[in-house]
Amino acid sequence: MAGEWMSFEAGERAHSVPAPAPWKLLVVDDDRAVHEGTRFALEAFSLHGRGLQLLGAHSGAEGLEQMRAHPDVAIVLLDVVMETDDAGLRLARAIREELGNPLVRIILRTGQPGQAPEHHVVVDFDINDYKAKTELTADRLFTTITAALRSFEQLKKLDDMRAGLELIVGASADLLSERSLTSLARGVLLQLNALLSLESEGMLVLREEAGREPAVLARLGSFEAGEGLDLSALFREGADWRAPLHRDGRVHLYVRTGAGAEILVVLDTDKPLDATQSSLVSVYCAKLAAAFDNARMHAAIVAANEGLEAEVGERTRELRTANERLEIQSNQLKRVNAFKNEILGTVAHDLKNPLAVILGRAEMLAALVGDLPEAIRGPIDTQTEHLRTAARRMTRIVDLSVSDAMADAMDVRVNPRVADLAEVVRAAAEMNAPLAASKDQVLAVSVPGAIAVSCDPDRLGEAIDNLVSNAVKYTPAGGRIELTAGLEDGAAFVRVCDSGPGLRPEDLARLFGRFQRLSAQPTGGESSTGLGLSIVRKIVDLHDGRVDVVETGPLGGAAFTISIPSGRLPSGPLPASL
Repeated sequence: MAGEWMSFEAGERAHSVPAPAPWKLLVVDDDRAVHEGTRFALEAFSLHGRGLQLLGAHSGAEGLEQMRAHPDVAIVLLDVVMETDDAGLRLARAIREELGNPLVRIILRTGQPGQAPEHHVVVDFDINDYKAKTELTADRLFTTITAALRSFEQLKKLDDMRAGLELIVGASADLLSERSLTSLARGVLLQLNALLSLESEGMLVLREEAGREPAVLARLGSFEAGEGLDLSALFREGADWRAPLHRDGRVHLYVRTGAGAEILVVLDTDKPLDATQSSLVSVYCAKLAAAFDNARMHAAIVAANEGLEAEVGERTRELRTANERLEIQSNQLKRVNAFKNEILGTVAHDLKNPLAVILGRAEMLAALVGDLPEAIRGPIDTQTEHLRTAARRMTRIVDLSVSDAMADAMDVRVNPRVADLAEVVRAAAEMNAPLAASKDQVLAVSVPGAIAVSCDPDRLGEAIDNLVSNAVKYTPAGGRIELTAGLEDGAAFVRVCDSGPGLRPEDLARLFGRFQRLSAQPTGGESSTGLGLSIVRKIVDLHDGRVDVVETGPLGGAAFTISIPSGRLPSGPLPASL
């Protein structure tokens, strides 16, 4: 249960209880003798310790004014014929419809029954009883009034219960939506006053746990100044109460919530709660316990959130500072990397061209001394071979350095323009022809006259060169390499096939990874960094193309195909400069 509240029966009452208010009875009749007779007959009347207060009116209009002034009248003894023949019936209808009073018991007392037929009057005018004046002796009048008062009392209790339940339903939303313990406590005091039809002072005290000091959350009226109450003693006693305790002119209410908190409500009133009020308080306190647990949990959540927000704010500041440091370091690394690439590019440009000249002149020198005598040709061939070996070694070092720099640089850019793909392919073939010839390999090139493509010819040429140099590297001596280019399904392609050992299935999963070495080994003692194919993939991706691989191609070895999408193909002819 959300709250713990024992059944509310009659609690302890104070020694001095105020006398209960009398029942109000209104006599409406234009005959003064009827008023006097009624007063005489009911002079000693008492029910539940309450006497009668007789009010009088001599016309329907006066009766209506009396009802306006005394809406708590319990019984109306009403004559029918007064200032008009139906003045009493009009008053009865006005009481029900105009004043909206369904509780008052209306008893028609007429001296001319024929003018107001009983069946018609009782049904159409909401009359509770119909008596002829001649039959209302003192004893019959006593019996009639007693029965009517009991009926009124039951209806009043039901109506009070209905009004109280409506108030509880209306207050429940406010109770359960309230998040501040202080404002919730003050609202409870105000709602209890409304529920019990009181205007009492009071206070609400909360004890979070047994043994802890109670805290006064709200006060009303004279309790604002504080009262000399032993709150700890009241909490100890409260656990044993089976009903609201009325003592020393105050009603004490005790509630234990489902979470173990204790609530004590003290209302300053001389009148103990009746059974109806006790029942209403029982229903109300079930909501009250849940509302306080809800508010306490909300307060705990707010406190936890504030702590969490502070911690998140601190962590955010730390992360922001760390990110700023990383950003600074990243910018520094980018500048260093750009400088390194610039230096390596300069070195590659300045060294590769002279090395190519040295290799070319060495080949020419070897050809020129072919007709010289052996004694002269031998030493020259030996020195020429040393020269070629050193130049090739230096070329490999430059190539590896440039490849490493490019693989490490994540900001590779392409500068697309309309170029002849066939020319790019032929240039890659010519660059690798000497290496293929040194291994007695056949490098066959098959390209059309011109293939206009929007690309970066330098970068794309580098990718094709990597594929051709790999084919030369892994194809055995005397093997064959085919380099073809053309248009296929609206896309430009470059295909490199070789008669090498091909690729194994396990090679495909890591084919384009950086620093990944394949199962095959170079056939001429060449070195491999494992970067070439990753560079190919990067360059092709930048051209929105793709690289397709066949493990065993037309020549028995691997076959690589670079495809450039049709969107990269210019619609017009090649520029004249090409």
